[in-house]
Amino acid sequence: MPRPREFDRDEAIERAMAVFWEHGYDGTSTEQLLQAMGIGRQSMYAAFGDKHGLYLAALERYQARQGADLLERLRAVASPLGAIEDILLGVAGDTAEGRSRGCFGIQSIIEMAGRDPEVVTLARSATALCEAAFERMVAEAKHRGEVGAHVDERSAGRFLLSTLQGLRVSARTGATPEALRAVAGFAIAALRGPPLAASS
Repeated sequence: MPRPREFDRDEAIERAMAVFWEHGYDGTSTEQLLQAMGIGRQSMYAAFGDKHGLYLAALERYQARQGADLLERLRAVASPLGAIEDILLGVAGDTAEGRSRGCFGIQSIIEMAGRDPEVVTLARSATALCEAAFERMVAEAKHRGEVGAHVDERSAGRFLLSTLQGLRVSARTGATPEALRAVAGFAIAALRGPPLAASS
């Protein structure tokens, strides 16, 4: 009978994620990962295959969490447009450390997508989930009259995800909270559409 693994797999993935997030894939050594997870090389290979397998496990965990968090936050506000606004403004409202840390998912795309088809597959799956969530909220906001009748839900979903990703990149490169809030406000105003003309 094989010996049972003497570590918590979920905890190991969380610790590895923190290392990958801080240093990137290429900047992270196997020794750094083993030290962070507190396990031996053979245990890592048995559980994840290799460094790349561990990276994919960490990225998949991160994207699943982010997707669930997005869905929860979109459902938590009575107003669909208000929920979308809260998501975008949340980047500006993050701590300075959180803004500079950025998004692990975006970091993985920038570093790995050009050479790693498995990262691309995970990124596409996460993108589709988030775009669909935004699309549903825009459709509901449109139904309630919070969003202009001219707005195409699918295009708006893609626009909102691109805006959110852009805000996170801008935050990481030092954009001020005021600048981030201005971008979020512009996006929300674009969804609302032009104000109604006053009746004579």
